[in-house]
Amino acid sequence: MHAAWLFGALVIPQLLGFGHGARGAEREWEGGWGGAQEEEREREALMLKHLQEALGLPAGRGDENPENPVGTEEGKGTWEIEEDQEEEEEEEATATPSFSPSPSPTPEDTVTYILGRLAGLDAGLHQLHVRLHALDTRVVELTRGLRQLREAAGDTRDAVQALQEAQRRAEREHGRLEGCLKGLRLGHKCFLLSRDFEAQTTAQARCVARGGSLAQPADRQQMEALTRYLRGALAPYNWPVWLGVHDRRAEGLYLFENGQRVSFFAWHRAPRPEPGTRPSAAPHPLSPDQPNGGALENCVAQASDDGSWWDHDCERRLYYVCEFPF
Repeated sequence: MHAAWLFGALVIPQLLGFGHGARGAEREWEGGWGGAQEEEREREALMLKHLQEALGLPAGRGDENPENPVGTEEGKGTWEIEEDQEEEEEEEATATPSFSPSPSPTPEDTVTYILGRLAGLDAGLHQLHVRLHALDTRVVELTRGLRQLREAAGDTRDAVQALQEAQRRAEREHGRLEGCLKGLRLGHKCFLLSRDFEAQTTAQARCVARGGSLAQPADRQQMEALTRYLRGALAPYNWPVWLGVHDRRAEGLYLFENGQRVSFFAWHRAPRPEPGTRPSAAPHPLSPDQPNGGALENCVAQASDDGSWWDHDCERRLYYVCEFPF
């Protein structure tokens, strides 16, 4: 028993001193030795525990020395707390990423960046060229289609014009046949009365559309035959009817619608006084001598009762008689 106490008295202080020296050296080492120090402390604690069990010493005996704490967390010394704080600071420093300033770009980096941008622009330009080519192709197709539509429209317009011309010819032929079948046939002419009220120019246009013109009696024989036709058609009334005679070109120069000069006239004359009576100097208020309109009345109408000619305003709306070639 005395030998055991003697062995404990000699060995334990040395071990404790060794542990204290080791801990002092550990306080001087900083950096990457945290793991080795932790393992060394665990080995020392294990050896001390085994010696205490071999010598029969109580487990809490080493707590009397506050400078050499062993065991639990409550028994840690100041140097161990400082060491733990240093280890935590090292771990935080290790865990916290360091933000170092980015290096300045070199000329090679600038050239590489510019070349990359130029390559991107070249690719974009290529895409634009592809789309432009597609648009050009589409425009060519649309232009070709538009040309075809124009050609078709031109053909349709020509066909419509041909149909209209055929319709006009048919109307003229129909009017000519109607004039000769329903009207008065006289030699190589046919006269047909129209009971529509029209101005002189409009009446002429309607006669032309039907294949004729306003009546142009060439001589007195035709004039007398036309008078009988109109009297029979409009009796017992007296209606003025437009003829194809006018002096619009020059006052007093009467022409037919075809431009030929009129060779005879059938102007209305006021009633003459009976023999033995004194003639009146004043004109007849209702039937003055014709023509009397001057420049205001340039178109000629024929009375349906006696066939006399009267000059009227060309815009007056009257019946009219057309003539057609036979």
